[in-house]
Amino acid sequence: MPNTICLDENYSTTRLLTKEKPKIENHPKDKFESVLFLPVSEERQGEGGLRMRGYFKKSHEDKPLISIITVVYNGEKYLEETIQSVINQTYDNVEYIIIDGGSKDNTVDIIKKYEDQIDYWVSEKDAGISDAFNKGVKASRGDYINFQGDGDGFVSDDALENVLKDVNPKEDIFVSARIQRTQVDGSELFVSKYVERFNPKTLLFRMSMPHQGLFTHKRYFQKYGLFDIDNTFCMDYDHLLRAYHHFPKVVTKNIIVAKWRADGLGNGRTLEIYNEYDKIKRENKIASTLVLDYVKYWILFKYYLRKLIKND
Repeated sequence: MPNTICLDENYSTTRLLTKEKPKIENHPKDKFESVLFLPVSEERQGEGGLRMRGYFKKSHEDKPLISIITVVYNGEKYLEETIQSVINQTYDNVEYIIIDGGSKDNTVDIIKKYEDQIDYWVSEKDAGISDAFNKGVKASRGDYINFQGDGDGFVSDDALENVLKDVNPKEDIFVSARIQRTQVDGSELFVSKYVERFNPKTLLFRMSMPHQGLFTHKRYFQKYGLFDIDNTFCMDYDHLLRAYHHFPKVVTKNIIVAKWRADGLGNGRTLEIYNEYDKIKRENKIASTLVLDYVKYWILFKYYLRKLIKND
């Protein structure tokens, strides 16, 4: 690639760099403003990465830029594994952003250990996961955005390269690949099914495109906005439902791209999640009240039936 710099060929994030500072262009119709550096906060405990040293990323015609965002709070146990799964990708044009919520453990020390491979990171108190996600989206420069929590991560070094094969950023708004749900110890719980043709109506019942396997074009965020910070568990679901009646093109990939570790915020809080699901569906008016009532009680019926069968 012309006019690019490779600081270290061993890492996905240090190959296609440039010293040319990007010009941020925010259009009046965009629902948020992109930034290169997040505004200074009194709560800030740290900031760093390649971007702070004058190295930037940009998209290339045959190599779209992919922004991976990790939000973390007190994640010292699993964060390093997640970081390595991102920076070791064989795909060349990866931008990695970490938003830490002001951790009290050794999370920031781990981030600093890898800051020569991380494009941009900040550590500061935030207003929850949605707020941290939004900071990452605002700072991202990629064509596509993907989220990997601490403990999540790509299942192989060529995962991104395989998923992005034959993807057209000019047309494809969503790229959805399969994920592996794992126990805390890494053992497999299940693998999400491959769906050749995604049907948006499946969103009436559940989040049917796994978050860790979803690559969302930045144009979608510009059109539909950032995550709602009032949602605790299902901000990604709400984000998709905003387009329910005019859903964009989804490219599905029969590739297991990432793992999703079962100890997140929603673990063991199924009923709270279902209540938030129901609230979000009604707010986005994806169906009539009668239909949403039916869906709500059908989901609850299945939930209690499973508990009864398992004698839980």
